[in-house]
Amino acid sequence: MWIPLFGVIIGIVLGLLVPFSIPAAWTKYTSVAVLAALDTGVGGIKAGLEHHFSLVVFASGFTFNILIATLLVYLGDSLGVDLYLAAILVFGVRLFTNTTIIRRILIDRFWPRSGTQT
Repeated sequence: MWIPLFGVIIGIVLGLLVPFSIPAAWTKYTSVAVLAALDTGVGGIKAGLEHHFSLVVFASGFTFNILIATLLVYLGDSLGVDLYLAAILVFGVRLFTNTTIIRRILIDRFWPRSGTQT
Protein backbone atom coordinates (compact mmCIF):
# COMPACT_ATOMS: atom_id res chain seq x y z
CA MET A 1 0.00 0.00 0.00
CA TRP A 2 2.83 2.41 0.77
CA ILE A 3 4.62 2.17 -2.58
CA PRO A 4 1.80 3.65 -4.71
CA LEU A 5 1.01 6.27 -2.08
CA PHE A 6 4.69 7.21 -1.89
CA GLY A 7 4.84 7.41 -5.70
CA VAL A 8 1.79 9.66 -5.87
CA ILE A 9 3.23 11.98 -3.22
CA ILE A 10 6.61 12.15 -4.99
CA GLY A 11 4.88 12.84 -8.29
CA ILE A 12 2.81 15.67 -6.82
CA VAL A 13 5.84 17.24 -5.12
CA LEU A 14 7.95 17.00 -8.29
CA GLY A 15 5.11 18.41 -10.35
CA LEU A 16 4.83 21.41 -8.06
CA LEU A 17 8.57 22.05 -7.73
CA VAL A 18 9.89 21.47 -11.26
CA PRO A 19 9.15 24.35 -13.63
CA PHE A 20 7.92 22.68 -16.79
CA SER A 21 5.55 23.85 -19.46
CA ILE A 22 3.66 21.64 -21.86
CA PRO A 23 3.03 22.74 -25.44
CA ALA A 24 -0.63 23.45 -26.16
CA ALA A 25 -0.71 20.71 -28.80
CA TRP A 26 0.08 18.11 -26.13
CA THR A 27 -2.58 19.10 -23.59
CA LYS A 28 -5.01 16.32 -24.52
CA TYR A 29 -2.24 13.72 -24.39
CA THR A 30 -0.91 14.98 -21.09
CA SER A 31 -4.28 15.24 -19.40
CA VAL A 32 -5.24 11.69 -20.36
CA ALA A 33 -1.80 10.36 -19.35
CA VAL A 34 -2.04 12.09 -15.95
CA LEU A 35 -5.56 10.75 -15.44
CA ALA A 36 -4.38 7.22 -16.35
CA ALA A 37 -1.48 7.55 -13.90
CA LEU A 38 -3.81 8.75 -11.13
CA ASP A 39 -6.17 5.87 -11.83
CA THR A 40 -3.32 3.39 -11.55
CA GLY A 41 -2.03 5.01 -8.35
CA VAL A 42 -5.43 4.94 -6.69
CA GLY A 43 -5.93 1.36 -7.89
CA GLY A 44 -2.58 0.46 -6.30
CA ILE A 45 -3.64 2.02 -2.99
CA LYS A 46 -6.90 0.06 -3.13
CA ALA A 47 -5.01 -3.17 -3.86
CA GLY A 48 -2.69 -2.47 -0.94
CA LEU A 49 -5.60 -1.94 1.42
CA GLU A 50 -7.14 -5.18 0.17
CA HIS A 51 -3.79 -6.94 0.80
CA HIS A 52 -3.19 -8.09 -2.77
CA PHE A 53 -0.82 -5.44 -4.12
CA SER A 54 1.73 -6.62 -6.68
CA LEU A 55 4.52 -4.30 -7.82
CA VAL A 56 4.67 -6.06 -11.21
CA VAL A 57 0.93 -5.57 -11.77
CA PHE A 58 1.18 -1.96 -10.60
CA ALA A 59 4.17 -1.08 -12.79
CA SER A 60 2.79 -2.81 -15.87
CA GLY A 61 -0.65 -1.26 -15.33
CA PHE A 62 0.90 2.17 -14.91
CA THR A 63 2.90 1.82 -18.13
CA PHE A 64 0.21 0.23 -20.27
CA ASN A 65 -2.63 2.48 -19.05
CA ILE A 66 -0.66 5.57 -19.99
CA LEU A 67 0.45 4.06 -23.30
CA ILE A 68 -3.01 2.87 -24.32
CA ALA A 69 -4.68 6.13 -23.27
CA THR A 70 -2.13 8.18 -25.20
CA LEU A 71 -2.48 5.96 -28.27
CA LEU A 72 -6.26 6.35 -28.05
CA VAL A 73 -5.90 10.13 -28.08
CA TYR A 74 -3.48 9.92 -31.02
CA LEU A 75 -5.88 7.67 -32.94
CA GLY A 76 -8.72 10.08 -32.25
CA ASP A 77 -6.65 13.03 -33.45
CA SER A 78 -5.72 11.11 -36.59
CA LEU A 79 -9.37 10.31 -37.31
CA GLY A 80 -10.64 13.75 -36.33
CA VAL A 81 -12.72 12.30 -33.46
CA ASP A 82 -12.47 13.30 -29.80
CA LEU A 83 -11.63 9.82 -28.49
CA TYR A 84 -9.81 11.36 -25.53
CA LEU A 85 -13.25 11.94 -24.02
CA ALA A 86 -13.77 8.16 -23.82
CA ALA A 87 -10.49 7.76 -21.92
CA ILE A 88 -11.39 10.62 -19.57
CA LEU A 89 -14.78 9.05 -18.91
CA VAL A 90 -13.39 5.56 -18.24
CA PHE A 91 -10.52 6.70 -16.03
CA GLY A 92 -12.76 9.19 -14.22
CA VAL A 93 -15.34 6.52 -13.41
CA ARG A 94 -12.59 4.14 -12.24
CA LEU A 95 -11.08 6.85 -10.04
CA PHE A 96 -14.41 7.51 -8.33
CA THR A 97 -15.12 3.79 -7.98
CA ASN A 98 -11.71 3.07 -6.45
CA THR A 99 -11.86 6.04 -4.08
CA THR A 100 -15.30 4.89 -2.95
CA ILE A 101 -13.91 1.41 -2.25
CA ILE A 102 -10.90 2.91 -0.41
CA ARG A 103 -13.23 5.05 1.69
CA ARG A 104 -15.35 2.02 2.62
CA ILE A 105 -12.27 -0.04 3.52
CA LEU A 106 -10.93 2.74 5.73
CA ILE A 107 -14.30 3.30 7.40
CA ASP A 108 -14.66 -0.43 8.10
CA ARG A 109 -11.08 -0.62 9.38
CA PHE A 110 -11.09 2.45 11.65
CA TRP A 111 -14.76 2.81 12.57
CA PRO A 112 -16.12 -0.72 12.99
CA ARG A 113 -19.84 -1.03 13.10
CA SER A 114 -21.34 -1.77 16.47
CA GLY A 115 -24.51 -3.77 16.86
CA THR A 116 -26.68 -4.92 14.03
CA GLN A 117 -28.36 -2.98 11.31
CA THR A 118 -31.98 -3.37 10.46
